[in-house]
Amino acid sequence: MTKFGVIGAGAWGTALACTLAGNGPVTLWAREADVVAAINGTRENPLFLPGIPLPAGITATADLVDMAACDIILVVVPAQHLRSVLAHAAPPAATPLVLCAKGVEAGSHALMVEVAQAQVPNPVAVLSGPSFAAEVARGLPCAITLACADAALGARLVAAMARPTFRLYQSDDVVGAEIGGAVKNVLAIACGVVEGAGLGLNARAALIARGFVEMTRFGVARGARAETLAGLSGLGDLVLTCSSENSRNFRLGVGLGQGRPLADLLAGPAVAEGAATAPVLVDAARAAGVDMPISEAVAALLAGASVRETINALLARPLRAE
Repeated sequence: MTKFGVIGAGAWGTALACTLAGNGPVTLWAREADVVAAINGTRENPLFLPGIPLPAGITATADLVDMAACDIILVVVPAQHLRSVLAHAAPPAATPLVLCAKGVEAGSHALMVEVAQAQVPNPVAVLSGPSFAAEVARGLPCAITLACADAALGARLVAAMARPTFRLYQSDDVVGAEIGGAVKNVLAIACGVVEGAGLGLNARAALIARGFVEMTRFGVARGARAETLAGLSGLGDLVLTCSSENSRNFRLGVGLGQGRPLADLLAGPAVAEGAATAPVLVDAARAAGVDMPISEAVAALLAGASVRETINALLARPLRAE
């Protein structure tokens, strides 16, 4: 029986722990002592995933040393904290790590796999695709990508983690899976702004389509395959995240579109990864010579630009062939 470790007891980490508990015991690490106590004492994570009972097979801990006994470790911490968490975790070198954060590291412009490979010697894979945490935790059907450069390891991870309602599709395009997951968060903020500003469904559909072009353009420039970005971890995740207030990034955009202060929107325990990713993504795209006007608009809004002026600037761009 596989022993799973999950580093990060936010909504997504807790949901993954719920799913994996059907295949083996799960050790779930949280930095908050009250979250650990609640999970072990009441079988619920009231801070990040309230109202969902957690299986008995999940044991919460605040000690990263407990990850040493796990056969597979899922790392589900915010992208900007991945490097420091891995430095403290120091998992056994042979233990595969499945990276579940979606973002680009500030400063280095590194993808999460690149961060992990620079920090630890472990083999790594990426989990990315359309998946709202609450639905996964409740056992509703979900299809998602497991990307790993080592095909044999990828097959072993898929076999260990898959469940009847948690369908994993294996890929070797790690870069594509990562970029789809990172860029869609930024585009979801843009779609939320469209909703919050009352610009209509036509505008949202156009933004999703043109945003997908940006995602693909940037991904291919970084070495991804276009067909990966047209799959679950790219287009699939983009459509989901850009069309529901279950998405934290979409909700952030709605608030910006309504004129609410950014500080208020970012308050609270949940993290909207797109807020940190947007300026880093724009810097990385400029360095690569990739045009990403929607992502640039989101970064400008997060830096304090006017919603109306930013929207008008996008609409005033020169007309061009598709």
